Amino acid sequence: MKYDTIIFDLDGTLLNTLDDLKDSLNFALAKHGYEEKTLEEVRRFVGNGVQKLVERSLPANTSTEDMQKCLATFKEHYKDNMQNKTRPYDGIKELLAELKNSNYRMAIVSNKFDAAVKALVKDYFGEYITVAIGESATVKSKPAPDSVYAAIKEMGSDIKNAIFVGDSETDVQTAKNAGLPCVGVTWGFRTRDILLKEGADYIIDTPKELLDIIK
Repeated sequence: MKYDTIIFDLDGTLLNTLDDLKDSLNFALAKHGYEEKTLEEVRRFVGNGVQKLVERSLPANTSTEDMQKCLATFKEHYKDNMQNKTRPYDGIKELLAELKNSNYRMAIVSNKFDAAVKALVKDYFGEYITVAIGESATVKSKPAPDSVYAAIKEMGSDIKNAIFVGDSETDVQTAKNAGLPCVGVTWGFRTRDILLKEGADYIIDTPKELLDIIK
């Protein structure tokens, strides 16, 4: 076995969360008098946590205070609406079931705020994955490797036997910073070209292709 530990990104890798993110973002933007964003704009803005998502959606001259108000509204709305349209990508649950049956250790690291990450992972993937780390005051966000190291430690794994799976340039950078090989997935929020440009070690188009890489 080449690897025994797999670290997954969440949004754009395991879950398609884009529509719910867009809806909560546009709720917050409209409430505070800003222009709403399209799905494609939101797709470009995600990947570095919800604060960056909100910042990127606001005019450049927006004050920190107004940005924080908009962020608070987003978080409050998202907390109650993050499962309206969110779904696992096709083939993900089957992949996770096979990995669990083969005794792989799995964790999720995300730049989404920690409470949302833990809630989503518990509801969608709780039977397969128990280690889930999101953005918090105690762990630096990706592309810093801190969340990866924390997940490895929590699982009792060795970094030498781990591989990272994600859909964005942030994920490729995170893997590199942690010293892990990176599998880029093309079904998420970024294009194959972006993943290749960033230097992903592998590119896959379907979840089951991961099995060929890790075995």
